[in-house]
Amino acid sequence: MKKLIFTLLLFGLFFNCKNEKQSNGKLDVVTTTTMITDLVKNVGGDKINIQGLMGSGVDPHLYKASEGDVSKLANADIIFYGGLHLEGKLVEVFEKMGHQNIKTVAVSDALDQTTLISSESFAGNYDPHIWFNVDYWIEITQYVAEQLSEADPENEAYFEANAKTYIEKLTVLNENLITTIETLPQEKRILVTAHDAFSYFGKKYNFEVVGLQGLSTATEAGVQDVQKLAAFIIDKKVKAIFVESSVPKRTIESLQAAVKSKDHDVIIGGTLYSDALGNADSIEGTYIGMFEFNVNTIVNALK
Repeated sequence: MKKLIFTLLLFGLFFNCKNEKQSNGKLDVVTTTTMITDLVKNVGGDKINIQGLMGSGVDPHLYKASEGDVSKLANADIIFYGGLHLEGKLVEVFEKMGHQNIKTVAVSDALDQTTLISSESFAGNYDPHIWFNVDYWIEITQYVAEQLSEADPENEAYFEANAKTYIEKLTVLNENLITTIETLPQEKRILVTAHDAFSYFGKKYNFEVVGLQGLSTATEAGVQDVQKLAAFIIDKKVKAIFVESSVPKRTIESLQAAVKSKDHDVIIGGTLYSDALGNADSIEGTYIGMFEFNVNTIVNALK
């Protein structure tokens, strides 16, 4: 009954709450994840009013829209979200908004799907963690600029200039990441994390990546999953495993305990940012800062 009431409220807001662009003339933009919020801020600059639904440490796989979120979405001029079922519990919401003439943009639409990592075990059949390939993020930056320009043609030159500047920064980021990663011998490039969020990272930077949980944190790891991965860690002599900021620490702690129960040792090498950036006032609160932090943490722990 509660679900039905919330659904009716949700759809009622869609029908009644859409307003015209605010009097300051800026686009009202709503974003989902912190990574997308950071990107859109870089491109939109001071020509947009932006509200991000999710904050630091929030898991997009499990995120449910609050009444306040629905109101923000219903009043937006344009909404940017990940797509590929990343925000699994918001799919229905986005579909309804499309019928209410609210411009919704899945940033994953910028990419050639034939280059994506497929998965039979995940809805949509593609891994949604596309931000861990900087090349993809560069393509998405250009796509965001195009979508903002379409919604606000008067500021097209501004959006394009911002996108160009940000792409230059992303290009430097990629070069720096490669330089750091090359200090880690190939045989040590085995990344074990709480859930399978780093496959694009592994493909791009030549790591073997194994997650205790699957692509979505909605599926919990069982005892057999833990024991199987513990055996893998021992066999491969993996030095460190990693917690994720948006996944409970207990999942990795149980894996560490399973390894120790077999008279082997593995350290927790640190906390990685996977599905969300760090605190807004920190370096890790930006996409570039997050990626540099992750790579430094991984390389230092596995050396």
